[in-house]
Amino acid sequence: MPVNPCNMDAIMALASRYGLRIIEDAAHAFPTSYKRKMIGTLGDITCFSFYATKNITTGEGGMITTENEEYADRMRIMSLHGISKDAWKRYTAEGSWYYEIVAPGYKYNLTDIAAGLGVAQLRKADAFLKRRVQIADRYHEAFQKLDELDLPLSVDGKEGTTHSWHLYVIRLHLERLRIDRNHFIDELRRKGIGTSVHFIPLHVHPYYRETYGYQPDDFPVAYETYQRIISLPIYARMAEDDVERVIESVTDIVKSNRK
Repeated sequence: MPVNPCNMDAIMALASRYGLRIIEDAAHAFPTSYKRKMIGTLGDITCFSFYATKNITTGEGGMITTENEEYADRMRIMSLHGISKDAWKRYTAEGSWYYEIVAPGYKYNLTDIAAGLGVAQLRKADAFLKRRVQIADRYHEAFQKLDELDLPLSVDGKEGTTHSWHLYVIRLHLERLRIDRNHFIDELRRKGIGTSVHFIPLHVHPYYRETYGYQPDDFPVAYETYQRIISLPIYARMAEDDVERVIESVTDIVKSNRK
């Protein structure tokens, strides 16, 4: 399960060739860097998520970054009822009570309270990342001895590229085990280890299946990968004893269920 930044050089070259705009989904990427450039400074627009499970959180909501003033002005207007950008100053000393609706906008603005949480979280982002890297390194060290597992690929430090370790996803070699992925998760749960699956392919969900007639094997790579993946616990405040307990539990389940 790749967890590194995309090959942005190739993507930007393609966009330049065909006159395309790049909008990056960086929901899991903060604070990733690509060749010494922070994600959020590469494409035309970059979208971040600050949901409760992300590397920094505002509880809910997110952030969009751009270096294009026209895009920025448009997003500010559309995020708050289509109110003209000058109206953002109406509660300041230099502002006026008067405002105008210049477009049919939305209510997508981050609240001041949530933004305050985000600013406080931002100050801790480097420390949060450092701890996630430590946990990922410890998992790597322990699990690379198990041939029944594929581990996340990492390019940390290569050409100034890093990633956020928002998730640590292992892939099971099911042909080498006597249990499937769901049973593996059940075994971890019995040992007190909570896990998840990121993500269930869209084409197997009822809406897409019933609306478009998709079958699981219509997208065989996505479906095969889905059947093998498990996201292990990784978060900034995870205690060392808990990290070791995850390692011991995964290792025990693998060794107990080898073919």
